[in-house]
Amino acid sequence: MKPLMVLLVTFAIAAVISKLMHRPDAWALSGRIAMVVMLVFTATAHFVFTKGMSMMLPSFIPGKAALVYSTGVMEMVAAVALLIPALRLPAAWFLVLFLVLLLPANVYAALKHVDYQKASFHGNGPAYLWFRVPLQLFFIAWIYLSAIKA
Repeated sequence: MKPLMVLLVTFAIAAVISKLMHRPDAWALSGRIAMVVMLVFTATAHFVFTKGMSMMLPSFIPGKAALVYSTGVMEMVAAVALLIPALRLPAAWFLVLFLVLLLPANVYAALKHVDYQKASFHGNGPAYLWFRVPLQLFFIAWIYLSAIKA
């Protein structure tokens, strides 16, 4: 829920500023700025909640902490690339693929009741997927509309 709030609040602020500046691409630019802020916010969790995020991965995956750190870095780099015109399209497609590939980890975490912030197995469980899966699709659509189609 926090990432969605970060995305929407940032979008509202960026949209007002972009419109006041009479930017012809105000909506798309505001959408990209909001996505960048949201992705940096979520990527930060990879460094703050590394242990809990490692628990979101099945036991057969080696080097979980390194994987969590590297995906956090990839997320931040791709986020910033959304603001660079020459890199916007490849970054957007990378992020779409990234979000699709992260979905199994979210499903696994929900089935195992992982609470990544507390690094425990006392999370929301499978019911969380009714929120998480549509949210993931919403983020993909947001990237598509603000960075690929724009």
